[in-house]
Amino acid sequence: MAFESLGDKLQGVFKRLRGKGKLNEKDIKDAMREVKLALLEADVNFKVVKDFVKNVSEKSLGHEIMESLTPAQQIVKIVNDELTALMGGENARLEFSKKPPSVFMLCGLQGAGKTTACGKLALNLVKQMGKRPLLVACDIYRPAAIKQLQVLGEQINVPVFALGSDISPVEIARQAVEHAKKHGNDPVILDTAGRLHIDERLMDELKQIKEAVEPDEILLVVDAMTGQDAVNVAEHFNTDLEVSGVILSKLDGDTRGGAALSVRQVTGKPIKYASMGEKLADLQPFYPDRMASRILGMGDVLTLIDKAQEAIDDKKAQELENKIRKQQFDLDDFLEQFQQIKKMGPITQLLGMLPGVDKKMLENVDVDEKKISHIEAIIQSMTKEERQKPSIIGASRKVRIAKGSGTRVQDVNMLLKQFEQMQKMMKQFAGSKQAKLMKKMKKMGKF
Repeated sequence: MAFESLGDKLQGVFKRLRGKGKLNEKDIKDAMREVKLALLEADVNFKVVKDFVKNVSEKSLGHEIMESLTPAQQIVKIVNDELTALMGGENARLEFSKKPPSVFMLCGLQGAGKTTACGKLALNLVKQMGKRPLLVACDIYRPAAIKQLQVLGEQINVPVFALGSDISPVEIARQAVEHAKKHGNDPVILDTAGRLHIDERLMDELKQIKEAVEPDEILLVVDAMTGQDAVNVAEHFNTDLEVSGVILSKLDGDTRGGAALSVRQVTGKPIKYASMGEKLADLQPFYPDRMASRILGMGDVLTLIDKAQEAIDDKKAQELENKIRKQQFDLDDFLEQFQQIKKMGPITQLLGMLPGVDKKMLENVDVDEKKISHIEAIIQSMTKEERQKPSIIGASRKVRIAKGSGTRVQDVNMLLKQFEQMQKMMKQFAGSKQAKLMKKMKKMGKF
């Protein structure tokens, strides 16, 4: 995962500082030297590191910090604030045209993940804003680029505008905007061609597309795994095209994270989105404060809440609450809860967003994602009556269910035991003072 090594090193520095209690100037200077090395090893731009360490050192050596009862915690706060500022301070939103359709042009080098980013962005805008995007195949050079975009469009149910590989990308972009106006699509997302390196022909073509359709956003897709090279690429593209923002791809890979910490400072352009996984739903708006918290091991509860809100259906949640109150919670409901958790992403990734949960803790957590699939298979192998009344499941039924789900009778027994424990817990909650208190508060409008 991104920043894993950097996070470990910074957290180690602060742990040692906390162990010292009161700090002197030498303690802080030694700590800042370690911070500097950790950032350089993470492939952060040298000038960015120099400025960052200078700012943190000046603030950390202040009288208030040195005399504080918790100096190490104060320094962690300073580093957190400076990291947040380094990555842009706050979430930068997309700029939409007042006169639709808005046009978003995605550019970058070949292999940066541009075409996939187009699909991910389209899906995000459908889900988060209810938009009707149009994907446009302007990459006529890379073999199968048009087909790849069409396949992505089918997967997310978003139309793709393509005119083949014999028409110029400038004309394709122009006609796509006209098509969007007639068919009510907004925004228009242009998938442009990349090259293996920056060249004049690539830049000239992108400039011509820019002149022809006047995009509201020129988003540069940067491969986070290329580290410092990604920042150099961003600088070049920005000089020639004046990009409006950056999409960081492959931030979930085995990357040192230097690009995320340098690109904003070097180009002056905000990171608007980051791709945190391979699935099309894994593109997230980039929040500098949340990323800083994750790097420093403080968790990312806000993103966890966002994921929960996205995955959990409000109407179903209300129905479930009513069932729990009436003690009608059955195995169908049990299955639904697992499926909603699965939508949120891998369990270890979710645990990593909790404050105080570091990499070493997660190494000892045995979360077998296959077990969730086994639970689904077992419940789906039951009859409707069995799911509603698990008490009727005797020995012969357990054998049939185990065979039908490709599991063992022990697995069926274990699931039924877990369900029974959950039912008991829910009975206690349904009749508890806390539940009644929450009900009262809800009526009063507190919740």
